[in-house]
Amino acid sequence: MTSKIHVENKPPYVMLAVLFVGAFVSFLNNSLLNVALPSMMEDLRVDYATIQWLATGYMLVSGILIPASAFLIIRFTNRQLFIAAMAIFTLGTAMAAFAPNFSILLAGRMVQAAGSSVMGPLLMNVMLVSFPPHKRGTAMGVFGLVMITAPAIGPTLSGYIVEYYHWRFLFEMILPLAVISLVLAIWKSENVMESNKNATMDYWSVVLSTIGFGGLLYGVSMAGGLGWTSPLVLIPLLAGGIAVILFIIRQLNLQLPVLDLRTFHYPMFTLAFIIAVINVMAMFSGMILTPVYIQEVRGISPLHSGLMLLPGAIVMGIMSPITGRLFDRYGPKALSISGLAITAVATYLLSHLQQDSSYAYIIFIYTLRMFGMSMVSMPIITNGLNELPKELYPHGTAVNNTAQQVAGAIGTAIFVTIMNKVALSEGARLIGKTDPQAVSEAVKTSIEQQSLLAGIQYSFFIAFIVNIVALVLAFFVKRVDTGHKPIQKAKTIHKKVKQVPN
Repeated sequence: MTSKIHVENKPPYVMLAVLFVGAFVSFLNNSLLNVALPSMMEDLRVDYATIQWLATGYMLVSGILIPASAFLIIRFTNRQLFIAAMAIFTLGTAMAAFAPNFSILLAGRMVQAAGSSVMGPLLMNVMLVSFPPHKRGTAMGVFGLVMITAPAIGPTLSGYIVEYYHWRFLFEMILPLAVISLVLAIWKSENVMESNKNATMDYWSVVLSTIGFGGLLYGVSMAGGLGWTSPLVLIPLLAGGIAVILFIIRQLNLQLPVLDLRTFHYPMFTLAFIIAVINVMAMFSGMILTPVYIQEVRGISPLHSGLMLLPGAIVMGIMSPITGRLFDRYGPKALSISGLAITAVATYLLSHLQQDSSYAYIIFIYTLRMFGMSMVSMPIITNGLNELPKELYPHGTAVNNTAQQVAGAIGTAIFVTIMNKVALSEGARLIGKTDPQAVSEAVKTSIEQQSLLAGIQYSFFIAFIVNIVALVLAFFVKRVDTGHKPIQKAKTIHKKVKQVPN
C-alpha cells in the first residue's frame, strides 16, 4: 500500500493582502465625491441635477453588475477576474483624472463602477473558501475593516482635499494606488477557487436584471429631489419592479440561474438577509442625516463636519476585526442583539438633537451608533453564508451585495423624503405664526433651520423604529452548526499531514 502526502495549506495571505489593497481603493472611491460635488458643479458649469449623476451613475452601474458577479466568479478564476476588474477600474480612474469635460468625467466614473462592482463579492468568496467556518468570523472581520473604513473616511478626506486642493486630486490620488494594486495582482495573485469554463450566461436574465435593478435604483435615487409622484420616479420604479419579478420567476425556472435563489431555502441565511437589509437602511439614514444636521442646521463647514464624523468611522474600523473574533467565540446572536440595542438607543438620542447640542455630544452619539452597527453586519452575514453549501457561496454573496446596494438607495430616498416633507410642513406652520412684516432674512434663516431640524428629528425617530424591528428579529438568530470544532493550536507541529491511500 503506497500513500500520498496531502499538506493542508495555510490561507493565501499574500494574495488576500493584494485583494484587500484593491478593494480598499475601490471602496474608498465610492464615497470620495459626495463632499466635492458642489465644487465640481461650479468648476464644470453644470447644475446640481447634472452633477449628481456622478454619484447616481456610479450607483446604477454597480447595482446592475453586482447580480451578475455570481456568474463571473463561477466562470473565471479569481486571478483572472480580479486583474480584469482592477484594470477596468484603473482605466476609469485615469479617464476621470484627465477628463476635459463633464461627459468624459461621467464616463470615467461609470467605467470605475464596472471594475469596482465585482470587488466586494469576489473578495468575500475568496475569504469563504480560504478559511474554515470556525475562523471565518475573524477573517470576515478584517474584510469588514476594509469595507467599512474606506467609505467612512472618504467624506473627511474629500473635505480636506476640496478645501486645500483641486477636486481633480481626488482621482489623481487614487490613480497610483490603483496602478500599484493592478501590478501586485499580476505579480502576486494566485487561484484558490475553481472555475467552470463551460458556464453560460442567460442573456434574458441579464436584460431583466439590468432593467429591474437599474430601474429601482434610478427611481429611488431621483425620488429625494423630484418626489415619489413624479413620472420620472414612478415609471422607472414600476418598470423596475415588474422586471425584478420576472427576473425572480426566470431564475426559479432555470437549471443554471444567473442568481440562484435557492439560497433562501436556508433559514439563517434568509433571516440574516432581512436583518442586514434593515440595518443598511438604518445605517444610511445616519450617514445622510447627520451631515445635513451638522452643515445645514449648525452651519459647520464640510471639512469640520467630516472631522466630527471621523471618530465614528475609526471606532467602526477598529471594532470590525474584534467583532469577528467575538463571533468565532460566542456566535452571532449575542453580538447582534447587543449591537442593535446600542444602535437603537443612539438613534433615539439622535432624534432629540437640538440647535444648541454640544459638539462633544454630537460626536459621542454618532460614534456610539457606529459602535453598535459594527457588531451587527459582518457577524450576521457571515453566519448566514456559513449555512450555504460551497457551490452557493457566489450566489449568496451576490444576493447580499445586491440587496444592500438597493436597500441603501431606498433607505436614503425614504429618509430624505421624510425629512423634506416634515421640514416643509413645519416651515409652513412657523411662517403662519410669524408676523409677515417681521420676516427678515435672519428670521427666514432661523425658520429654515428649525424646520430642517424637525425633519431630521422625525426621520431619526423612524430610523429608531426600523432598528427595533431588526432587534426583535435578532432574537431568532441561531448559530449555524458547521460541524467543525475549533482546532487547538499545536505546540510543536507546524504542518498537519494526513495520509491518503493511493
